[in-house]
Amino acid sequence: MTASAHARELLHFAAVAADSKAGEDLVALDVSGPLPLTDVFLLVSGNSERNVIAISDAVEDALNDAGQKTLRREGKEQGRWVLLDFGDLVVHVFHQEDRQYYSLERLWRDCPVVPFELPNAAVANS
Repeated sequence: MTASAHARELLHFAAVAADSKAGEDLVALDVSGPLPLTDVFLLVSGNSERNVIAISDAVEDALNDAGQKTLRREGKEQGRWVLLDFGDLVVHVFHQEDRQYYSLERLWRDCPVVPFELPNAAVANS
């Protein structure tokens, strides 16, 4: 399977929102093969707890404004790893240290990367 067009559309909104709050190292993985419940994981790093919370707030606001309801939110209080579930898209916003520790890219290394474009940038994930 491959990520749906809807998941890719949500990915665009989430990536632009994360980038607007200085989200770093944005990586999107197509997890539709091994995970039947979602299509795409977006991984984002923030450089502080406040930055992680700001990124997650921006992503959630952008997707809610686009008509996509947040199905589940975890970890916002600590600001270390925030998980936002939007159905076809799950966004993981990590503090840089936690992202290295949990290394989801390594865990999901067999999943293809989903390219996306950001304003004022070439192509992310190339």
